[in-house]
Amino acid sequence: MNEKTLVILKPDALRRKLVGEILSRFERLGLDLLAVKMITFTEELCREHYAHLAGEEFFPKIVEYMTSGPSLVLVLSGPRAVAFVRRMVGATDPLEADPGTIRGDLAVSSRKNLIHASSSLEEAVTEIARFFGDGLGRRTELHCDNRCCQPGEGSLLSTCP
Repeated sequence: MNEKTLVILKPDALRRKLVGEILSRFERLGLDLLAVKMITFTEELCREHYAHLAGEEFFPKIVEYMTSGPSLVLVLSGPRAVAFVRRMVGATDPLEADPGTIRGDLAVSSRKNLIHASSSLEEAVTEIARFFGDGLGRRTELHCDNRCCQPGEGSLLSTCP
């Protein structure tokens, strides 16, 4: 049975142009991309998504980092997707992440660690609902919050989805 999991490519992944590298790792594993959305986190969204860290002294740094630029939010699907994605992502601290993991190979800081992945099936359900609503169609869905991409001359988008 296929599982769905949520992945967020954080602002440093986009800034460092690592989106293709990271997505190709998931594709090579055979995971399906069900939905993708480019967003810019607000402080309110940070407080909701990182509620478990809101009381920590470093939380303002998380907000500063996550609101510093666009993030790409994905839903991936496949057998045991949650566990496989978590294993591919690696430990939060890149110095503790195994070589071959995304953070072990590409991250340079435990604070700016490129990527978030749901830690359990239950968390995945909650996070997917947070970013995509309760339902996802069968085909890949593209979404835009209209703050990161503006259609127009020179844009790849003729209209914002």
